[in-house]
Amino acid sequence: MASSLVRIVIPASKFSLFPSFAPSAASPSVRLVCCRGVASKLFVGGLSYYTNDSGLAEAFAQHGQVVEAKVVMDRVSDRSKGFGFVTFASEDEADKAIEEMNGKMLNGRVIYVDRAKPRMRGDYGMPIARGPPEPREPVTNILSSE
Repeated sequence: MASSLVRIVIPASKFSLFPSFAPSAASPSVRLVCCRGVASKLFVGGLSYYTNDSGLAEAFAQHGQVVEAKVVMDRVSDRSKGFGFVTFASEDEADKAIEEMNGKMLNGRVIYVDRAKPRMRGDYGMPIARGPPEPREPVTNILSSE
């Protein structure tokens, strides 16, 4: 079975809308990953509140080519939520990083590294309000004598 190659072409006039895809900001490897989809994303948990994107990328760069490193931030407090994601250029580099970094210390905290799971669409972690709960049948006391 032949592998398919998807090429995304963004006109130069649109780079102001997508600065991360601008030719000056994207190395050839980033563009290659975007086109072929061969990147491997890892979940990193247990991060210190002081770990930022560049610190995360630097820690994982010794295990392979880091395409992106992102620490997830809380919108309200603008503080780290204690986890993030690191994307590697290849599966082999990602496997090596999992093996080497899982259970290691980073900024004074033990981190946990695993493959990122795909995000479930529609599940935003918030319960869906569907009105009041259905009434239950009354519980009868079996022990009482009538």
